[in-house]
Amino acid sequence: MGGRLIRIGTRSSMLALWQANHIKSAIESLLRTSPGKETAVELVIIKTKGDKILDMPLAKVGGKGLFVKEIEEALSDGRVDLAVHSMKDMSSEIPEDLCIAAIPERENPCDVLISKKKLRFEELPPAAVIGTSSLRRGAQLRCKKPDIVIAPLRGNLDTRLKKLETEELDAVVLAAAGVRRLGLEHRITEYLDESLMLPAVGQGALCIETRKDVAEIKLLLEKLDHAETRIVVTGERAFLNRLEGGCQAPIAAHGKIAEGRFFLSGLVANVDGTGMIRDTLSGPVSESERIGIELAERLLSQGAKELLEKLNI
Repeated sequence: MGGRLIRIGTRSSMLALWQANHIKSAIESLLRTSPGKETAVELVIIKTKGDKILDMPLAKVGGKGLFVKEIEEALSDGRVDLAVHSMKDMSSEIPEDLCIAAIPERENPCDVLISKKKLRFEELPPAAVIGTSSLRRGAQLRCKKPDIVIAPLRGNLDTRLKKLETEELDAVVLAAAGVRRLGLEHRITEYLDESLMLPAVGQGALCIETRKDVAEIKLLLEKLDHAETRIVVTGERAFLNRLEGGCQAPIAAHGKIAEGRFFLSGLVANVDGTGMIRDTLSGPVSESERIGIELAERLLSQGAKELLEKLNI
């Protein structure tokens, strides 16, 4: 690899750039320990459909894949050598010529509440206005407090935080990982417990994607893979893939490894939170993918199939 350039495809948001630079630094550290000539690593910023359409909920403009499609196209045609995505933005299936080369160690997968008056969720007043465009978050919030008013909230993380101050919002719900990565943990009012808010599939994890035919880069990136995170995320994504779900439906799942076993909780809900099917399944760590599929099958048999059909999934 001596004397060559490695190009990393990324979106332009503050969070995406933090994530891409984090991986860039990790790759440069690996290269410093490898023999051979210097290899430069640079970022290539690519604008995605999700970055261009900010006035509509993701569910209405295509759901998952909106933040990765153009970057995957750049990967496929050789404009970039690898890409760094938020795993929760990834579709359940990826293009045939690409692969997930590494899933680094996961950040906190929870959602957090950031409220204007530092009130926790249970302390919010009746008919409190909470900003989120996530159907998953909205459904779970309404399930716990049916009087909650959900206000659409799109844009980069910093934009959404600014809207908390400038618009008629009592609070916003965001992924803990993004808030923490940008050094804004002090803004967090409350980490939302899983009993209230089950995270999105892959939330808090990064996805490093590359082409299958670039063996040298694949071998390099594999050193950034975190075995436990890959096992857990594989189970979550298998659950999502079996449900064939995306942003068009309130679907959530979170896996963990405890006492030598893999535990996976998943749910499917109505958009208004009036109907929610939730269950947990556990089994051998080596069988996380099977457990994800089996949990999805269980939810489908309990009524999730009818819920998803009503949402035209």
